[in-house]
Amino acid sequence: MPTPSPARPRTRKSFPWIPVVIGVAVLLGGGAWWFKHRAASAQTGYRTQAVDRGDIRVSISSTGTLSAISTVTVGSQVSGQLTQVLVDFNSKVKKGQVIARIDPATYETQIVQGNAQIASAQAQLKQNQATLANATLVYQRNARLGEQKLVAQSDVDQARAAMLQAQAQVNSAQAAIRQQTASTQTTRLNLERTVIRSPVDGVVLTRAVEPGQTVAASLQAPTLFTIAEDLSKMKIQLTVDESDIGQVKAGQNVNFTVDAFPNRQFSGVVSQVQMAATTTNNVVTYPVLVTVDNSDGTLLPGLTVNAEIEVSRQPNVLRVANAALRYKPSDEDGGAQGQQGGFGQGGSRGGAGMGDDIAKIAAGLQLKPEQQTAFDAAMAEMKKRAAERMQQAQQQSSQQGGGSKLFGGGPGGPPRSGSGGGNAQQQAQMRSRMRERFQQQFAAFTAALDPAQKAKWDAGLSDLMNARRAAIYLLVDGKPQRVMVRLGATDGSNTEVSGSVKEGDLAITGQQSTDSAAQAKK
Repeated sequence: MPTPSPARPRTRKSFPWIPVVIGVAVLLGGGAWWFKHRAASAQTGYRTQAVDRGDIRVSISSTGTLSAISTVTVGSQVSGQLTQVLVDFNSKVKKGQVIARIDPATYETQIVQGNAQIASAQAQLKQNQATLANATLVYQRNARLGEQKLVAQSDVDQARAAMLQAQAQVNSAQAAIRQQTASTQTTRLNLERTVIRSPVDGVVLTRAVEPGQTVAASLQAPTLFTIAEDLSKMKIQLTVDESDIGQVKAGQNVNFTVDAFPNRQFSGVVSQVQMAATTTNNVVTYPVLVTVDNSDGTLLPGLTVNAEIEVSRQPNVLRVANAALRYKPSDEDGGAQGQQGGFGQGGSRGGAGMGDDIAKIAAGLQLKPEQQTAFDAAMAEMKKRAAERMQQAQQQSSQQGGGSKLFGGGPGGPPRSGSGGGNAQQQAQMRSRMRERFQQQFAAFTAALDPAQKAKWDAGLSDLMNARRAAIYLLVDGKPQRVMVRLGATDGSNTEVSGSVKEGDLAITGQQSTDSAAQAKK
């Protein structure tokens, strides 16, 4: 009778088709989005790019050279022939370690000679001291006899002179001993200097001498070795153009590459911005020192560095393509509608306006309940007056048949960015009026702030007033609509914006050619 086969274990059924379905759905969704925007562009004849959120990273490019933070040049204070060189390139040395020796024979001979001269001077001193003792006795005896009128006064004076002369000879012999002792001590120091030691812990970068070479230290100490104190930390000296140096601060991150390791990126930190400017071909540059961690010993002194100093990073901000900032309609008088707001409500489109920026400033002040109440009241009053001004502007626009004058509209169209001194003067007057208006509307609120809060409030308002502003054109209902936005950081491709725009708005970046638009419609 056949034995029954063992039952197979029950396994969980896999679904390999699920990732495929998800991938197809993503492709279909992306295709639908692309086709929708392509169709919109084809119908309107404008190239657009959606306002989105993302990171804005601003960096400054520069070049420099890697070097050790501290490099010590080791020389010789004495002259002579090198008998030993005990280290080589890349040798690790400790402080006080002997790294070379100079022939000491000359200085040893000078010490022997000096000791002999000291002994001779000491013998002469003893002889002079004996002469002084005898001259002193003769003077004392003649002085007593002179008091008794038994010897002539001339004999007393002669004895006194002989005693003083003997005393001078003793002093001279003592000075000669001190002089010779000091000279011998100098020779002993020079003898010690024939043994050259490392002044620091580090690595030998260069060795400029060989055994048997004669060292001449008559005028200046010759360079024998160059020792890097610590290669686990290194520095880069970058040259930054004067137009960018104002953005560089100590503590900023630096990313760099070196040709020796092209597939690896290294990092450092700005440690110092030096004020010693250098002018080359009428170009002014400033040195910037960057500290680099080299714990693994990969980086070598002297490598050329291509660095980027990260001066600003704005995460998850509202941004628009720079092409949208450059775009201007070919017929601004009739082709673009003026945006009706921007002060409190953010315009008829209901986007975020200056009121949101003011609310962000107040949110960072950690307001007390009574301060928050005063702020809410001031904001409500500001929005009410802004709505009244917008209504008046719309009435004036309908009566005059032109755009809103709130941002320079009306007959003749809005002014172009950078149109000259008149536009700059108009913007300055607008800022002045806005500042006065804020001081009036928020007077009760600012009176309730403490000094620290008021300083932050004033600084935030000042930054808000002085912010750069520009006009962009959004595609609304198939037509371009001009809106004013405040500009922030830019990375060359995108620029941070705030004001009467929101994520998803279609910013016009250009116009399609007639052939391209006709082909897209087909």
